[in-house]
Formats: sequence, C-alpha cells, structure tokens
Amino acid sequence: MRLALGALLLMSLNGAAAETPLRFVVPDSWAMPMVQLERGQPTQGILHDVMVSLATQVGVPAEFHVLPRARVQGAMEHGEVDVRCYAAQSWLPNQSGDYLWSIPLWTQPDVLISRRQPEIAVTPANLPRQTIGTVLGYSYPTLQPLFDASHLLREDARNQEQVLEKLLAGRYRYAVSNQWSLDWFNQRLLPERQLQGVAVLQEQSVGCYVRNDPKVPVQRILRTLLRMKMSGEIDDIIRLYVGKP
Repeated sequence: MRLALGALLLMSLNGAAAETPLRFVVPDSWAMPMVQLERGQPTQGILHDVMVSLATQVGVPAEFHVLPRARVQGAMEHGEVDVRCYAAQSWLPNQSGDYLWSIPLWTQPDVLISRRQPEIAVTPANLPRQTIGTVLGYSYPTLQPLFDASHLLREDARNQEQVLEKLLAGRYRYAVSNQWSLDWFNQRLLPERQLQGVAVLQEQSVGCYVRNDPKVPVQRILRTLLRMKMSGEIDDIIRLYVGKP
C-alpha cells in the first residue's frame, strides 16, 4: 500500500513538473502587429503567436509577464522569467547572467516615416532642427548623435502605435517606426492617407534568448525555434498579420 501511494505521488509530481510553464517576458511598449495587450495580457500578434506555438511544441504552457521595458532585463537576471524574444545582442552590451541565444529569427528595419513622400531623398543629418516621433526607452543608434547634439529632438510615446497616430495627426513631420508596425498601421488607411517610409535608418537581426538554467528546457526551446524558422512557420505567422514576411 505504501509503495502504491509512493508511486502515485511520484506520478503526480512528474505530471506537475511536466506542466511547469515557460515564462515569457513581454515589454508593455509592444503594440500590434507584434502583440495586442488586453487587460494586461497578450491575446494576439506575431510575437504572441510565435511564443504560444513555441511553448506548445516544447510541451508546456505559455505564461506571459508584461513588464515596463526598463524592468525586462532585470526580470531575466533575477530568474523571474525564462525567455525574451525580439531582442538583439547589440542591444545588451553589458548583459549579465548566463543565456543562450537562438538563431536570428527576424530582420527588422527602423524606418524614418512621414505623412507624404518627399520629392527629394531625406537624410536625417540634413533636416532642420525639429521633433522626431520616437518610442519611450527605444534606442536609435543612427539618430543618437543628432539627438545628443540637439540637432533633432525626441518626442517619446508609450508605444509604436501612439507614435504613428501622432504623426498622422500632424504632431510632427517625421517619426521612426519598425516596418511591421508601419505596414499594420497602413492597412486601415486609404492609400492617399498612408504613412510613407522616406529613409531606412538601420536593419537589425533579432531573435530570442533563454536563461541557461537546469530547470528550463533550453536546448529543446532553441531546437524548436530553429525548426519553426526553417519550416517557414514564423514567416507564415508574419504574413497572417502584415501580408509579407
């Protein structure tokens, strides 16, 4: 009887361990098509769908921790979350802790955008002193020297969608957006009102990184991400939201 109870307890513990969730960190500055946040939790979007599919294929539930961008890296370092997606090693030059990175999963250009296509090419350094729409906490290496010299001025919004809304409303002449957000935003506008990319500022390859912890199935996560990329699944998810990979 004692052996039977012990076996049942062991099975129960094994079942509980198998259901330990994979904890993803989600910056609260993300907006569609990356993530739709409702009541503090992601419900859809490119990165939401990728993370849910990843957890499902690894065989565990997905758990999302939505945090201010400034707290994201600290949560990784303190073991509060396990996986961060849509990140680049160049964004984290002083990263502390033990992590393993996936292959690059996405290439995202940062684009200088305007309400209308200019007649001549736009070079940020040649613009007159003015405000540029930006996202709070985001870095823009190409523009940073111009910000430091006060040649251009940042006007930060909480997320990318707010930046685009302000540009459309005429709050400033130029803003910075990633290509996904620009494509998503333009889908709901008539062609004559669509925002225009006027200069590519930089392109960045981004992926996911995982805390290298024995409690986290690190290699299974990285192999699954590789398979999702090579099979075309990730590109298919992008097409679902913005019509192109």
